[in-house]
Amino acid sequence: MLPDIKLAIRLQILDDRAAVLAKEIAALPKHIAEVEKKLESHQRRLDADRAALAVNQKERKKLEIDIQAQDPKITKLKNQMLEAKNNEQYKAFQHEIDFCQQEIRRFEDRILELMTESEPLEKNVKAAEAALAVEKRQIDAEKKQAQERTAVDQKEIGSLRAERAGILAEMTPKVAAEYERIRKGRAGVAIAEALNGRCSKCNITLRPQFLQELRRGDSIMVCESCKRMLYINPPESFEVLVPQSARQSTE
Repeated sequence: MLPDIKLAIRLQILDDRAAVLAKEIAALPKHIAEVEKKLESHQRRLDADRAALAVNQKERKKLEIDIQAQDPKITKLKNQMLEAKNNEQYKAFQHEIDFCQQEIRRFEDRILELMTESEPLEKNVKAAEAALAVEKRQIDAEKKQAQERTAVDQKEIGSLRAERAGILAEMTPKVAAEYERIRKGRAGVAIAEALNGRCSKCNITLRPQFLQELRRGDSIMVCESCKRMLYINPPESFEVLVPQSARQSTE
């Protein structure tokens, strides 16, 4: 295998790894933003329940004050009844007392309704507050992990870039330039392995004569379809070269 091809293979490994790390770095802020958006939605729901509960409690407090205000009115009316000079005055005072008592009952009924309405609101608020506290802790932990992960990824990318620069310096300038050109035009992949008579990236079947020339490894060749550099990994041992059945027949 040509030295430039070996270097190109290593370069592709570095570029693939750098692409994975870059994608991970880019994905982390998006993930955190999605989690925070979900938290904001839960916070808005909690704020709405808190507001509804506050309105409920405010109305109950006002009704309780209104009930208390009726007591001195009734007391005053009862005292005036004792001083009534005729039956008509007496009935008039009694009518006003009855009205005040009806108002008290109406206020009390409304307070009971509000208390019934407030029970689920209070439960929702307490449950949401507890859930939000847990979510906030989880998000803080995820943010910290994301920051740490990003720092690790960026450090590794720095190492990959340094190694990459060293490899490019070793390559024949023309081959290095060709590698970069192909990589930019082929979604970051400049070199591919020929497997089972096909280009492993575009899956095109390679011509027999083309394969023979590729196996000789005399020059850098590119796929006739996708134009990526191609290489063939030679067998590494006798076991790979000779099928098991053939080995058994010679033993």
